[in-house]
Amino acid sequence: MNLQSASDPPNSAAADEIVIRAARPCDCEGIAALGDNPGYRWGTLRLPYRTPEAIRKWLESIDPANNISLVVEHSGRIIGNGGFERQQGRRAHVAYLGMGLHDDFHGRGIGSRLMRELIMIADDWLNLRRIELTVYVDNKPAIALYKRNGFEIEGTHRDFAFRGGAFADAYAMARIKP
Repeated sequence: MNLQSASDPPNSAAADEIVIRAARPCDCEGIAALGDNPGYRWGTLRLPYRTPEAIRKWLESIDPANNISLVVEHSGRIIGNGGFERQQGRRAHVAYLGMGLHDDFHGRGIGSRLMRELIMIADDWLNLRRIELTVYVDNKPAIALYKRNGFEIEGTHRDFAFRGGAFADAYAMARIKP
């Protein structure tokens, strides 16, 4: 692991300077702060000002048999998160993925590293055949990341969500295990 010098700016993290680990209820403050970044929130279905208490309840309710919830940490600060929820019954081979990164840490390979970790868990530990996600059609960096990792656009959800005072479209994307 590389260590930053005292003169490095706090947002100069590279993918090898971070820790990816399981999310814990005590992470609720950091996850709440992460979600209040305008760029992070713009790319998600998250509403502004979600309380740490609400996030703690969500983290405590996660079923570890069917859900993976990870955080990305840099110098003790949560700068990203991601995970997936495994489907049930005849769709037990499928998981729905979501992830996001702090506005100040884009373009450093951190999202790619988080995605590789999630795919490794899906492929090597859970034998998931299909991973699904939705992404706003204007989120070009995320779409490029997903495509680099084997996701394909399968369709467009018209007026998928209300965001910034208008309805926004989203792509349905999926990755089939090679």
